[in-house]
Amino acid sequence: MFGFLKKVGEYTQDAVGAAKYITQGLGVTFDHLRRRPITVQYPYEKLIPSERYRGRIHYEFDKCIACEVCVRVCPINLPVVDWVMNKATKKKELRNYSIDFGVCIFCGNCVEYCPTNCLSMTEEYELAAFDRHSLNYDNVALGRLPTSVTSDPAVVPLRELVYLPKGVMDPHDLPATTPRVGRLPEQVLETLPKSAKAVPGPAPTAADPGATPQP
Repeated sequence: MFGFLKKVGEYTQDAVGAAKYITQGLGVTFDHLRRRPITVQYPYEKLIPSERYRGRIHYEFDKCIACEVCVRVCPINLPVVDWVMNKATKKKELRNYSIDFGVCIFCGNCVEYCPTNCLSMTEEYELAAFDRHSLNYDNVALGRLPTSVTSDPAVVPLRELVYLPKGVMDPHDLPATTPRVGRLPEQVLETLPKSAKAVPGPAPTAADPGATPQP
């Protein structure tokens, strides 16, 4: 008799828990029924990527010194640097530079550690192709600057959630002058005191001709 009552109690407890979870799920569903759809009509509408979005890598051939630092810091040794040694000048001569975006994980290490800043991350994310071999970009394709979402006349740019004002979820029909939920880095710097903006440099030494005596 005790075992039967125990099973009935467990069954009742499970039924109450199931009803509770169903009620919570229906509550979320009914809450969304009151909202208007905010579907982005891609490709006629596109979201503006964030400031630090890591998209396709842009490469400047004239700045590259073929040091291969990008190859060493890459987790998968992805960039291919083709260079030859000039015996007359005893310097490297760059022939070709390529990155296969079908394998790239967009970690940004190559951009971070490049000594000449010839690599940079762009906001381009549309890299779909019918052939995976076409994702292997050479220095000519890497040197092409992407088209910004805001400057494309055939696209309606929409702000992401981090760009929208507080409490606003729908980016449609929102004036461009509407303030965003957060501030841009340059706006944060404007609110800091002048002493915090100045970056202290190394103190001049006595051997330095331009050194000034310290108080």
